[in-house]
Amino acid sequence: MKFSSTSTLFLLLLSCLCAPSRNGMCKEQPQQILVMWWNVENLFDTKNDPKVDDQEFTPMGKAHWTEKKLLLKRLRIAQVFNAIRAEREYGKYPDIVAFAETENRQVFAGTLAALDRATYAIDYHESPDPRGIDIGLAWNPATVKFTGSKPYKVRLNNRRGTRFVIAAGFTAASNHFTIVLNHWPSRSFDTQWSETNRIAAARVARHIVDSLRTCNPQSEIIVMGDFNDQPENHSVKDVLGSSFDRKAVRHASSRLLYNCWNEASSPGSYFYRNHWEQIDQMLVSAALLDEKGLSIDKTSFRVFSIPAMFDRFGKGLYSTYKQGKFKGGYSDHLPLLLKVRIKP
Repeated sequence: MKFSSTSTLFLLLLSCLCAPSRNGMCKEQPQQILVMWWNVENLFDTKNDPKVDDQEFTPMGKAHWTEKKLLLKRLRIAQVFNAIRAEREYGKYPDIVAFAETENRQVFAGTLAALDRATYAIDYHESPDPRGIDIGLAWNPATVKFTGSKPYKVRLNNRRGTRFVIAAGFTAASNHFTIVLNHWPSRSFDTQWSETNRIAAARVARHIVDSLRTCNPQSEIIVMGDFNDQPENHSVKDVLGSSFDRKAVRHASSRLLYNCWNEASSPGSYFYRNHWEQIDQMLVSAALLDEKGLSIDKTSFRVFSIPAMFDRFGKGLYSTYKQGKFKGGYSDHLPLLLKVRIKP
């Protein structure tokens, strides 16, 4: 897969420089930042967008998606955010939030604006996904500073569009880091047949990581998303470079990324065919394991949930839809949290 020189140049600048933020300087110097990834399952508005295939999620569409259902969806999401803030371990909303399966900037921003006393700034890229679902990114400008982002196309053999892989730069207490956001192609129809699509996405993410580390081998990088593959699958383990071995990742010349599922107490974040899967993942570069600047420890990663998010019959998650029927739940995925400590 080829990448343009301008794309590589942007990544080098993102790694080596701290560009001015359009949202101003951080007002606080946090001792830790909380990063959230969540596939929120079909966060659509109720309007038909002629540019994408979203007719299902309209009042007259197959899903009968109405303003009332959208309001309930937002209330569910707010409940989860409030539960995070209520936890003594956190005591706040996440500082950085990334949602998968959000239709557009307006519905994403409106969902976050409904949170109690939230002050998120937003960066949003409309992807070429045929259903119109994207990755929405938001942050608290009082605790982290946004330095820029760039979306990267994933070119598939079938020429269908898919979600961008996005590189986004931040600083926290003068520590610069990059988050690489992913929502790789699904396993629809056949896992093996669609694997090449996820490998293509993995190569794009790997290119971003390699470019950042070329400029600075100690780049602090968080790679996260819904990979639609598990840690042991070829796209994640071999192409992206996922590892459960902390020592191997910390090796000076290592290209590996540490997969935070290694220290998780939860069996998974997605329940499919009566089995938990770990397709939502957070991985970090070696620089976050050295206990300098930004760092994580063995308690940093967590699959967050509240009892109401589970099916009351014990059959997985209380999702918004199940087998095409509206259930009014939260999502078919659980959110991931990563607590990143800031050390002097």
